[in-house]
Amino acid sequence: METNEINAGIKAAQINNALGFFIITFGVIVLFAMIYTETFVEHMTDMVAGLILISIGGGMMWKAKSTIKKLNAKKEQ
Repeated sequence: METNEINAGIKAAQINNALGFFIITFGVIVLFAMIYTETFVEHMTDMVAGLILISIGGGMMWKAKSTIKKLNAKKEQ
C-alpha cells in the first residue's frame, strides 16, 4: 500500500470514530428519554432504539480503532 492510501484509510477511520461517538451519544439521549414516556410500549421502544444506536456506534468505534491500529502498523513498516 502506498502512503497516500494508508493516510486516506486512517482519515476515513477517524471520521467513522467520530460518527460512532455521535451515534452513541444520541443513543444515550434516547435512553434518557425513557423517563418522559408514559406507556410500557413507549418505554420499550425507546429502550430498544437506544440500545441499537449504542451498539451500532460502539461497533463503528471498535472497527475504526482496529483499522487505525492496523494501518499505523503498515505505515511503520
